[in-house]
Amino acid sequence: MSRRPFAAVLAANTISIAGSSVTLIGVPWFVLQTTGSAGRAGVVAFCATLPVVIAALVGGPVIDRLGRRRVSAASDLVCAASVGSIPLLHYAGVLEFWMLCALMAVGGLVHTPGLTARSVLLPNLAEHAGTPLTRAASLYDAVSRGARMIGAALAGVLIAVFGAESALLLDAATFAVSALLVGAFLRGVPAAEPQPAAGKISFAGYRAELAEGWAFLTRARLLMGITLMVMMTNGLDQGWSAVLLPVHGREALGGATAVGLLVSVFGGFALLGALLYGGWGERFPRRAVFTVAFLLCGAPRYAVAAFTDTPLPLAVTMALSGLGAGMLNPILTTVVYERIPEELRSRVSGVTTAGCELTMPLGGLAAGLLVDGFGATRALLLFGGTYLLVTLSPLVFPAWRTMERLPGAEREPVEREPVEREPVDSAELSRTEPALPGSAHAAPAPRPSAN
Repeated sequence: MSRRPFAAVLAANTISIAGSSVTLIGVPWFVLQTTGSAGRAGVVAFCATLPVVIAALVGGPVIDRLGRRRVSAASDLVCAASVGSIPLLHYAGVLEFWMLCALMAVGGLVHTPGLTARSVLLPNLAEHAGTPLTRAASLYDAVSRGARMIGAALAGVLIAVFGAESALLLDAATFAVSALLVGAFLRGVPAAEPQPAAGKISFAGYRAELAEGWAFLTRARLLMGITLMVMMTNGLDQGWSAVLLPVHGREALGGATAVGLLVSVFGGFALLGALLYGGWGERFPRRAVFTVAFLLCGAPRYAVAAFTDTPLPLAVTMALSGLGAGMLNPILTTVVYERIPEELRSRVSGVTTAGCELTMPLGGLAAGLLVDGFGATRALLLFGGTYLLVTLSPLVFPAWRTMERLPGAEREPVEREPVEREPVDSAELSRTEPALPGSAHAAPAPRPSAN
């Protein structure tokens, strides 16, 4: 057993997500400073997140073929180039709005496969490190939350002192460091390397693998319910982080420093929530904790921001919201890993991630258009009311009652259609190594993006 690969992934995520948190604040602020338009900030958010859905939809089998280590490192390097180009082109005086949209689209296209490539290794790395999956999932999420806290606080200071351009340069550097860590410390881990295909790589076989993932998801009612719920909340959260909070910060809270501190408070308490759930969460009913946590982390932020123009009430609300948000991903991760067979994880991962991120492009765009058309207050109330209705679904639909299954329980029986593949001759088979037990590409849990 060795904990070094798991530690390397945690470190890479910490550095990369901290940098991404800087950009999460820096890009909307950069757009608002240079254009003064909430609508344009929404357009940039749309361009950044639409490719995320496409990449998640088609990327699962590709990650298996290329290898999680290679995909993660390559993704981070491309993101470093795309994000770093924005301030460099701005300093050169040649950055056009369409260039900003295009660079954000490139980053969005490759960023999700990199995150997926690392997160799907979690069961294998936890087993390799001798750590229970629930504890590893809580630690993984806690590290991500802590990184967001650090990055958000740093973003507020950097933007206030040096401008949004410096924040984007820092994010580019963090992507490069993350690529170095993954490339160096995951070398030789079987689950991180390319997985042997069962037959010749063909479009028909690839399409069949995707179809098998869709079939599993549509027949597993709880997983479908989770995907639909997180799909809606992720879209609303994208509108909050990309448009509504930056606009509210500029108009009422005094600037980027206040926004950075609010996001940092949210991240800090989300870290605390993840750690608390990792230590004591399994003692309580999952559905009850999940429902209360989602109600706490969602609608209150929007309502308080709509009715206050001072930072303190919103800071208290963000703290409570973060505490609830920190408990969500450990629950979702455990529930998903209990129900998806290893041989289907890579195929289900793509469709669940794509489903959960389907509304994110529309969330930022809708928020920008609503602010320009009706004002920030009405946009906040509309988003908050929708969030409240969505988060009541675990109390309404019967499928959510099956969240209470314990680790080791039998998975829901799901019929599988055979996957047609092209035949392979004996010479090719002799050069193909057998798949190692436990090396299948694991599906990441649908992850709420609240921040």
